[in-house]
Parts: sequence; C-alpha cells; structure tokens
Amino acid sequence: MRVRGVLLAALLAALPVAAGAEGEPAGEFDYYVLSLSWTPSWCAIEGDDRGSPQCDAGQGYGFTLHGLWPQYEAGWPSYCPTVEPMPTRRMTGEMVDIMGSSGLAWHQWRKHGVCTGLDAEDYYRLSRLAYDSVTRPDLLRRLDREVRLPARVIEEAFLEVNPDLSADMLTVTCRAGRVQEVRICLTRGLEPRVCGDDVIRDCTLEQAIFSPMR
Repeated sequence: MRVRGVLLAALLAALPVAAGAEGEPAGEFDYYVLSLSWTPSWCAIEGDDRGSPQCDAGQGYGFTLHGLWPQYEAGWPSYCPTVEPMPTRRMTGEMVDIMGSSGLAWHQWRKHGVCTGLDAEDYYRLSRLAYDSVTRPDLLRRLDREVRLPARVIEEAFLEVNPDLSADMLTVTCRAGRVQEVRICLTRGLEPRVCGDDVIRDCTLEQAIFSPMR
C-alpha cells in the first residue's frame, strides 16, 4: 500500500498545474491581460435578460473594460489573500464610465485586483491607464447595422490603429456566435508584449455576429 501511495503521489506531481490558481500570493505574476468586452454582444447574450441599464438604448457603450487580469506565463492567479480593504462605492462608481457597472468593478477587484498587490484605488487607476493606452477602432463604433464577418477582421482593425501591437499580442474571442472580447497582453509597465500560449485563443468564425452600439 505504501508503494502504491508513493507511485500515486509521483503521478500527481507530474500532472500539469491547473490553468487557474486560487489563493496564490498577491503581487507574484508575470504580465497583464487587458480584456475589452464588446457591450452589444454581452447585452445580447446575457445583459438584456438581466435588465442591465448598460444595455439601454442611448447608453453608447462599445468596447468596455471587462478587467485587467494578472497572468503567469502559463495560467493565472485569482482570489489572492489580501489585507487591503474592499473598494468603496465611490471607487466602483467611478469606473462605470468604462466598465458599464459598479458591480463588475467590484467583482474584478475581488477576483483579479487582489492578486496585483495593489490596493483597490491603485488597481482601478492602473486599469484605467491600461484601458486608455489602447485605441479602440472608431470605425466599429460607427457601425449602424448588425453584420456577420470573420472574427479576424476585428483583430485587424485593432492592429491598424495600434501600431505598437502585433498579432501575437492580442486575441479575439467569440461566444454564442458573436464577437465577444478583445484581449491584449501588456507588461507590468503596461507596454504591449507577446501573449502566452494559453491566452491566444483566436476565434476562427467566418460569420461572427457583430452588432452596432445602442
């Protein structure tokens, strides 16, 4: 039995570590993933069913900040232990203009922000700097009807207006047949960098739905 236990332990040690790790030490990570969500897609998939004010006509949300996520070269930390206090309503409310809701701002701090080693205010400040460092294609904001297109067109649009980016520094994701997010890899100093293999998951749909802003 003892031999069997030793063999089992050896096998378990040889298995790859799970991609997402919870409870890892705060501040110990390699780079950031800046996740930008196309709001019309989120509304069509789940926001409308929730009755989210973000989805109301005239709100004008395009690519909003989903989050700024600490990342390892392989995998990522989440829900790290922290002694920092939770963000105040003022802090989360101040992020609504780029995140769409204070609830999302709170959740992003709780899951990802705690792993940066920053306090909530500095995390939100850094998130805004990261968001502002990337140009969102104005052409996509001027779309006036729903279209179907290859998802790679969205990537090409970002590359055209962000000359410091290359194709291996960002990825476009899809969900429920729609263009969902653009994820951009940044150094801890918010400079563009090559993404890890587990981040690059380019959507290959040739007829991805892309809806106009509301």
